[in-house]
Formats: sequence, C-alpha cells, structure tokens
Amino acid sequence: MRVLVTGATGYIGGRLIPRLLKEGHDIRILVRDRERAESLLWSDAVEIVEGDLHEPDTLAPAFEDIEVAYYLVHSMCGGDDFVEKDRQAARNFATAGSQLRQAIYLGGILPEGASNSDHLRSRAEVGEILRESLPTTEFRAGPIIGSGSASFEMVRYLTERLPVMVAPKWILNHVQPVAVRDVLTYLTGALGRPESEGVINIGTRPMTFRAMMHGYASVRGLPRVIIPLPILAPRLAALWVGLVTPIPNCMAVPLVKGMVAPVVADTARARELFPDIEPLPYTVAVEKATEKTDLRRVDTRWSGALGGGADVHLEDREGLVREVRSRTVEAPASSVYRAFTSLGGETGWLVWEWAWEVRGLMDQIVGGPGLRRGRRDPEDVHTGEAIDFWRVEAAQPPSLLRLRAEMKVPGRAWLQFEAIPQEDGTTRLVQTAMFQPTGFFGWVYWYGVYPFHGRIFSDMVDAVAQRARTLHAESAAEAAA
Repeated sequence: MRVLVTGATGYIGGRLIPRLLKEGHDIRILVRDRERAESLLWSDAVEIVEGDLHEPDTLAPAFEDIEVAYYLVHSMCGGDDFVEKDRQAARNFATAGSQLRQAIYLGGILPEGASNSDHLRSRAEVGEILRESLPTTEFRAGPIIGSGSASFEMVRYLTERLPVMVAPKWILNHVQPVAVRDVLTYLTGALGRPESEGVINIGTRPMTFRAMMHGYASVRGLPRVIIPLPILAPRLAALWVGLVTPIPNCMAVPLVKGMVAPVVADTARARELFPDIEPLPYTVAVEKATEKTDLRRVDTRWSGALGGGADVHLEDREGLVREVRSRTVEAPASSVYRAFTSLGGETGWLVWEWAWEVRGLMDQIVGGPGLRRGRRDPEDVHTGEAIDFWRVEAAQPPSLLRLRAEMKVPGRAWLQFEAIPQEDGTTRLVQTAMFQPTGFFGWVYWYGVYPFHGRIFSDMVDAVAQRARTLHAESAAEAAA
C-alpha cells in the first residue's frame, strides 16, 4: 500500500518504517527537516516530503495518492501552548488527508475519572478530531517500555541512581505498560483493516509504578527500597525526575502528572482483533530493552541526537554516559588511525603517564590486570587482544578502534576512537569515553573521577591529533626522499 508516516524521525516512527518497508509497502514520510531525514539508514528506501503539520499549505504533496497515513506526532515540548498546537496539527492532517482510506494514530490510555494531565487530555482530543473526520484506528497505550523510550528511561535512571527512594503515594497507582515491539506489531497489524477503526487499548497486565521500578531493579540485580510518602506535589516530583534523570521537565511533568490517577483500560478489543499478539510481560520487555542498550543498538530514542559539530559534549542516556571529544586533524584517516592504534604498551598513553601508572597500580592491588600486560605489537592491533588493562573490542582500519576496560570498576567502560575523512582532505578525530554504571556507586564513581577524566581525555585527544600530524609529516618526507 502507499503509506504516509508523520513523525518519521521520532521514537516510534523511526522504528515503524523499517517494519513497513520489510512488508513491501511504498513509504512516504513528512518531515520538517529533509537533511535530518536523509541521514537515517532507511532514507534511500522512502520518499521524503518536506512540510509541517502546522503549515497547511505545505501538506498537499505529502498526501497525494496516499491510502493510509500514520499520525505519530505531538507537541509536548513545544511550549505552553502545546495543546493548541496539537489540536491544530490534527485538524490540518484531517483536512489534507480527506481522501484517506485509513488513519492510524497512537495515543495514550486515559486515567480513571477526570485527569489533571494536559498531555493525556490533548492526546485524547487529537484522537477525537481524527475519528470525526477520517476512518481512524486509534491505539491507546500506557508507558512504552523499550530502549530509549522516555517512560523506560525515567524508570531506569530513578532505579539505578537511587538505592533508597521516597516517592509520592501515587506510585502505588496502577499503570499498564506495553513493550515497544508490541506497539509496533499492533501499528503494522492494523494497516488496511477497516474493522480496526475506533479506539483500541493495548498493554500488558496492570501494575503499580513502584512494581515497575522493582521489576527493573530485579532484572539488573539491584536491591532497592522505595518508600511512598502521603504528600508530594506532582510538579515537585516531576522536577525531581528532571534533576535525577536526563528527561527534560517539559516531558517529566506530563509523564508524572499522567500517573497521579490509575491509568488502566480494558484491552479486550485488542485481544479480539489481534489474537496472535500476546503482549510481552513487563520484566521480559525490560530485559530486551536493557539488552539492546548493553549492545549499544538503540535504534531511536525519545529525543533527537545531539549535534555532532561540537568539540566536546557529555551525553547521559539509556544508562550509558558518553564523554565525546573531537578534533579536526590536518592528516589523512590512515595517519589518524595509526596514531590511536599505537597507544599503550611501550608507547604509553601520550599524556599524564604518571596518572595512568597510578591507576594501573591501583587496579593490580584490587586484583585487576593493571598495565603489566602491555601490547603484542607497537602498532598492529587485532580484535580480541589485550592492550594494558583494555581489551580490543573492535579494530576496523582505517576508521575505528574500540577498547573495553578490564580494570576493576563499578560498571562497564569503553574508550573509542574514530577517524572520519572530511571533504577538504582533513580527518575528524572523535574520541568517546563510555561508562555504564552499576547501581548508585557506579554513578558516584563516574562523577567522582569526572574532573580528572575531563582533563586527561582532553589532553589525550590533542596529543593523538598531534601524533597523527607527525606521522603524516614523516610519511610525506619519506615519500619525497
């Protein structure tokens, strides 16, 4: 079928499109930024139309000859007037898509009784607008559990970082989580099925938000104590979430307000229409989400990626802290690759050698390998071999070296180097220190040593860049001779 996807660069849209392509559908996407869409892995397999649901004059080309359209957008972080923005976007979509055979929309389960959540009320209103104008299948989901989802990241960070937590008593309210892969299966399964029109609630069995945190802690092997308090204002709790987790307040506040009342619904219609879909139990969804994060295979996340042009930035997401530094080097990628693959052993780490030796000695004292293993060859590296207290996890000449730490740390750590050729003949050197803390003390360790890491790794990337320039100059001199 000819299918239009709005929200294609978002969390759900970015995962839905590969499934639709695999099923053989002809996909068109509506995006505000063509350049961003063209950077996605599947961009060559879809038709990209630039437009904006808030600008109705831009929509006609996107809806031309389209049979089914997915509505996967929201304006939650669009400012105080996000409710009106959502309302207008839905109306513009319905007008532009008046010829559609089917619209498929993903909204949220409504709380029992009146809700004080502007976000959930807005999601319901969008569904009403679409259903009034178009043959619409409206799925309503509770917290979506998947690597990179806002709900899952909130659970992850609160549980990982706080061994003892006081929380509002409404964490004892029931919610209805659903695995992201089940959401995607429902969205694709409804395509071209007119009998699915109307509202369909989806999710696994209801559970309290506290049980969700305990479930995550069980999967991760983390003992946790969670104490409900009789009073704690939703906004105060949301601001606390924004402080402890990477979720911004514009998302944390609506997420928290959506849990003040029980958020459960009857899923009988979903079972009737889709008997072959058996929603994953919550703990299984958590296991799969953490597995994808451990393997660094997070396809999409709740926010867009940070810009790649900065010389240094710190990212804290999906339970993995990334300290990224980059430099432009006036040398080919081959020379940059040689510079960072020759680190360790007799060459050393170029800067702060005494600090590396002290760290190696401390590691030996607690039973780690320290620096005594050295390296097999001064320059040549192979995947799987040891370099001091690192293990080569990936070596891909002339572009990538990733080292996994085998030193004793409260978590898992990696150091990665990339050499990215530029059009002007220079090379972009990207150095990334990654750390996946285990529990509260893992976070204490990371942020405790961060001031030292910051200085050492900044000096290191400069030293690697200079070494690459030197190697390139030596190679040029040899060639000239």
